[in-house]
Amino acid sequence: QVQLVESGGGLVQPGGSLRLSCAASGRIYSISAMGWYRQAPGKQRELVSTITIDSSTNYADSVKGRFTISRDIAKRTVYLQMNNLKPEDTAVYYCNANIRTSWWGNESGYWGQGTQVTVSS
Repeated sequence: QVQLVESGGGLVQPGGSLRLSCAASGRIYSISAMGWYRQAPGKQRELVSTITIDSSTNYADSVKGRFTISRDIAKRTVYLQMNNLKPEDTAVYYCNANIRTSWWGNESGYWGQGTQVTVSS
C-alpha cells in the first residue's frame, strides 16, 4: 500500500504565506516526479507545480514567482511554499507522485487526500 499525506493547509489573509507538505509512505521502490494540483469549487483540477527526480521544476503561469516547489528525496516528501497568496488561490490542494512499488513493476500515479487552502480577509 502507498499513502500520500498532505499537511499545512489553512486560512490565510491575502498576501500571506503557507507551506504545504506531502509525505509518501508504504511499499515504495522509487518515486520519480512529484507535484501539486488544486481544485477550486466548480472548477476542474489543475496543475500547480511539479518537480522531477533531478529537481527540474514546472509551474502554472498563475503561480510563477509566488510559489516554490521542493523535495527531500530521503524523506520522500514534497513541499510547496506559497507566498503572496491571493483569493483566487483558494482551493483544495492535492499531492501527486509517480511511484514504482517494485523493481519489476510499472510506475503509477498516486494522490493524496487533499488539504484546504483558503485565502480571505
